Amino acid sequence: MITSPGLNLEQYWQILPPDWPGGFLWHWLVFTIIIIVFVLLLVMGYIWLERRGMGRMQARLGPNRLGPFGLLQPVADAVKVLIKEDLVPTNADKVVHLLAPIVAFTPTLMIFAVVPFQNGALLADLNIGILYVVAISSVSTVGVFMAGWGSNNKYSLLGAMRNVAAVVSYEIPLVLSIIGVVLIAGSLSLNQIVLAQDIPFILLQPLGFLLFFIAGCAEINRSPFDLMEADSELVAGFHTEYSGMKFALFYLVEYAEALAIASIITTLFLGGWRGPLLPPWLWFVIKVIIVFFVMVWTRSTLPRVRIDQLMALAWKFLLPLALINLLITGIQVLAWPDALPWGVIFLNFAIAVVLVLLWSKLFKLGWGRVEV
Repeated sequence: MITSPGLNLEQYWQILPPDWPGGFLWHWLVFTIIIIVFVLLLVMGYIWLERRGMGRMQARLGPNRLGPFGLLQPVADAVKVLIKEDLVPTNADKVVHLLAPIVAFTPTLMIFAVVPFQNGALLADLNIGILYVVAISSVSTVGVFMAGWGSNNKYSLLGAMRNVAAVVSYEIPLVLSIIGVVLIAGSLSLNQIVLAQDIPFILLQPLGFLLFFIAGCAEINRSPFDLMEADSELVAGFHTEYSGMKFALFYLVEYAEALAIASIITTLFLGGWRGPLLPPWLWFVIKVIIVFFVMVWTRSTLPRVRIDQLMALAWKFLLPLALINLLITGIQVLAWPDALPWGVIFLNFAIAVVLVLLWSKLFKLGWGRVEV
């Protein structure tokens, strides 16, 4: 990692004691409440930001009736969906149908247990924090598959199977892009990774950032990879047979996963809570919102791909580039074990541009034909 001689981070950022505000139970209770409030508030903010942002990008207004600038529209939507009737198909597996949204949402919420909002301000500073994130985030796929299977609907099952295929495929380049960050930081702890970023790792790992962003969007069903909910093919996909509060929970999962990906990108590549002047937690929130805005931007810009193109992108484009990026990062860390020189920044950006342009010439998504 790049470090500054004599830099004492404790002089610049307040470090919360591990048991803040005092005792294990109080620490657990306070940070659990903080995480739940953070997720719910940011999810409502995400919904408003996406609808208003896409409205501007598509030359329309977006929600603007309830509250100033339509800020209360997510609240009205939540109330509306919660009072709707909960319908369950006659032939559905009712137990699986009921448990699916819970199984999908709980792991997404658990991811934030190891995400630092400030130096030491997190529920659990695990020394294998990023490994925990990778492991627990994949469990949400089980909930999606349960929804497709338990609904006893062919469209729901196809949507769920597409989700399983996407997660299995894109998890590999996503994890490989994370390993490059771990090699530079020398730690699996998310808090230690943030502390290691005297400059954001996006400058040292531009290709890794690009790979993580694409793979993350594909895993959480964000456009242009939203084939699990392709309305022209599968109605509403895996949650076709859901209504009322169960549907609201799946809707919450979609945006909570986007928040989780934005939070992990902020932590791994954008310096996390670090920044001048403003409070650390505010820097974290600002960066998370900026990352989500980029997600909205790509959704408004790029058309949806086909399922064969989705699979080809993972295995033929992202995976080879992820392996090459990991190899280059490993060589650099071996060459400069103590600290990477500043010149590596320009070298890695040049390598990223050349690799993406070169591989895009060799790689074909299969326009006009179906690949198997």
